Amino acid sequence: MLFSLLKKWKKSRNLSNLKEKEFSFLFDEDTSGEFVVFDTETTGLDPKNDEILSIGAVKIKDNKILTSQTFEVYLKNSKDICSKSIAIHRIRECDLKDAKSPEDAVKEFLHFIGSRTLIGYYLEFDVEMINKYIKPMIGVTLPNEMIEVSEIYFEKTITLIPQGNIDLRFDTILKNCNVPNMGVHNAVNDAIMTAMIYLKLTKEKK
Repeated sequence: MLFSLLKKWKKSRNLSNLKEKEFSFLFDEDTSGEFVVFDTETTGLDPKNDEILSIGAVKIKDNKILTSQTFEVYLKNSKDICSKSIAIHRIRECDLKDAKSPEDAVKEFLHFIGSRTLIGYYLEFDVEMINKYIKPMIGVTLPNEMIEVSEIYFEKTITLIPQGNIDLRFDTILKNCNVPNMGVHNAVNDAIMTAMIYLKLTKEKK
């Protein structure tokens, strides 16, 4: 009860900081019955100093991945992309020549997600990266409900390996959930694979 009240208070306080009223829909009660799984590709793992290069997302409804409703956008960057980052996501400077401004790209993403619950792997990092952009733009942080797939995996696995070390690496979870690895590492593919993991874990949970 106390936790619920605290969550409502934080959401209300967040809403009071909204600078652009056109984005008040983020705080509406979601009636779509959909979830959004999303992922970001970035210049590094430091939210304070690194930038988002791409955002990928896909919707889930009625235990189905709506692959016809994927979202993908590339963002213009202000810093050089290091070779270490390129080796992971394969996004080069030349791949961003038609990228959108961070403001336009992130606002498109907000319209895509609406007030739907967000799902992800290492979701805290992706949300922190999005918040880095939207807080200065519209005054708020993402108010959406959030589900971390690695937490679901951990809770399911710890009953089988009590007091054991559980490997929470993405590729390990993919393999143990019998989810096919789509190979190409980009934001959309990672979002789709994460969606498959989520459905696998929650269906078995039920």
